[in-house]
Amino acid sequence: MRAAVINQYGDKDQLKVVDIVVPTIGDDEVLVENVAVSINPIDYKARQGLLQQMFQWQFPVVLGWDIAGTIIAVGDNVDNFHVGEAVFARPDTDPTGKNGAYAEYTVVKADKLARKPDNISFEEAAAVPLAGLTALQMLRQLKVTAGQKVLIQAGAGGVGIYAIQLAKKLGAYVATTASEANREFVVGLGADQVIDYRQANIVDVLSDYDAVFDMVGDVDNGIAILKPGGHFVTISTMLTESQKQTDGKTVETGWLDTNGQDLEQLANTFAEGTLDIVVDSVYPLTTTGIRAAHERSETHHARGKIVVQIKNAVQEEK
Repeated sequence: MRAAVINQYGDKDQLKVVDIVVPTIGDDEVLVENVAVSINPIDYKARQGLLQQMFQWQFPVVLGWDIAGTIIAVGDNVDNFHVGEAVFARPDTDPTGKNGAYAEYTVVKADKLARKPDNISFEEAAAVPLAGLTALQMLRQLKVTAGQKVLIQAGAGGVGIYAIQLAKKLGAYVATTASEANREFVVGLGADQVIDYRQANIVDVLSDYDAVFDMVGDVDNGIAILKPGGHFVTISTMLTESQKQTDGKTVETGWLDTNGQDLEQLANTFAEGTLDIVVDSVYPLTTTGIRAAHERSETHHARGKIVVQIKNAVQEEK
């Protein structure tokens, strides 16, 4: 099968599309023929070697954590999914680094899958799993409820787009940070207040917030704007012990829990048409295409998710 691999850590030029062996499935797994996958910031960080303490991979490594495609084989113990079904998922991280998303086929445990709603494309579905699950679960960890005030940092990013919309569905008042160029965009998603991070510091604008979802590492300022009893979660940096022990406030690191139940919840919301997916750009699974996708991700200026087409690109290359 065709897959984008790296043979050592480094810049985007380490990415190369080559032929590798199709992975085999276990009893509780399915094999998905990918139509589209998406890029996340963790991808280029992994490529650079910044996650070596977390993942002891063996080269060549196939990166990527978001897939959308069609099931072509199921394990003996899988009875809730069937060959031919359109699905999407954030698969488990493969400890060897061989079973990533940047490939024609990916093995996925059945409990990580959700069926793709008919009213969204494979490209749109690929833009959901990691970012959408992160947004859903972090708002849950923050205990956001109707009438509360929540700050969502980096509202125009992949996770922020879902977090704003989901927080508004919960009935919260949402403030977010974004560039002036993205002001109208995040307002269109539902943001009630937009702070231009280039012009203002959040502590000079906001106060008495119930929850802060940090994606930029602005920990001390985020804690400062919380009211007593407020909740702070970061997914972008490591907290110090003093930050974790802030008196009268809950300060935590957020970790993604990959599971099909939460993804199914998001799928139902998309099927209802009450949650928007924003795709920034689409690239083909070619060496040039995957490098360009990583380059776009590293600018930090993507509005929504960066998607890579797998099936069409591979067919054209062949």
